[in-house]
Formats: sequence, structure tokens, C-alpha cells
Amino acid sequence: MAEAMVQMIQKAREQLSDLTHLELGSTLSVRKDDKVWHVQVEALEKKSLPDSQDILATYGVTLDEGGNVLDFARTSMRKRSDTTLPEGAEG
Repeated sequence: MAEAMVQMIQKAREQLSDLTHLELGSTLSVRKDDKVWHVQVEALEKKSLPDSQDILATYGVTLDEGGNVLDFARTSMRKRSDTTLPEGAEG
């Protein structure tokens, strides 16, 4: 299961990067639900000075069992200096 999880994270990150052209940060979560995988990844939406004012977004990516993206969506945004997660965000 761990090897499959690592592969799905890599596929989600590669495809999300191709789709959004954003610099990706941390992988926040991954889980398998029936026949699909759900991966949450943080991305840099807007670089700012100082860095604490960078705008970060959380993206949710759904992949089929073959690692193909079925859908993706930006689920939240925050400044890097904001350490509290928005309501409903996983972390």
C-alpha cells in the first residue's frame, strides 16, 4: 500500500504542476476511497516580499487507480504567515 501511495502522490504532483504551472510545496494528505485516490498539495500562488506574505493554496486532486487525474480544485488559500488551517481543511 505504501508503494502505491508514493506513486499516486508523484503522479498527482506531476500532473497538477503541468495543469497549473505553479510551484508545488508540501503534500498535505493522501487517501484511497473505493477506486479513487485523493491527494492534497500546497502550491505557491503568488510570491511576495517578505516571504511571510506569499499566498499559498491547497489543491485537491482525484486520481483513478491508474494514476490519471479525474479532477482537481483549489480548496483554500492563505498567507504563508497564517498558521491556522481554514475551516474544513485537512491537515
